[in-house]
Amino acid sequence: MKFYRAAEEIVRLPLPFYIDRVAAGFPSPAQDYVENAIDLNEICVRHPASTYFVRVSGDSMIEGNIQEGDVLIVDCSLKPQHGNIVIASLDGAFTVKRLQLTPRIQLLPMNPTYSPIQLNPEELMEIFGVVTYIIHAAL
Repeated sequence: MKFYRAAEEIVRLPLPFYIDRVAAGFPSPAQDYVENAIDLNEICVRHPASTYFVRVSGDSMIEGNIQEGDVLIVDCSLKPQHGNIVIASLDGAFTVKRLQLTPRIQLLPMNPTYSPIQLNPEELMEIFGVVTYIIHAAL
């Protein structure tokens, strides 16, 4: 995995933000105006000092809509909860998996061809943050 730390000094890049929503069902008439501008940092990064980005390698999370080459936005200030998708380190090797806390702690892949990672007492697991957003190309 390749890690990228969020910039300490955030460069603002306002982008057009249209007031109308896009219908996922039947098409609706398009509007010809922009409500205002948005900055994706304001939407995707809640805690800049504790947020980083990481690019995904592999296919163990495809049923969680996380694909090869995606960029994950990870907040290490959030307390990991049961069911969160987390970045974890097992004896120094990083992975992205769904966290299971009960009935026993496991890291769950979201691809049926992979097995859950069950922790042995001698293994050291560290959580390096909770995934808050997934960025991937539509094509």
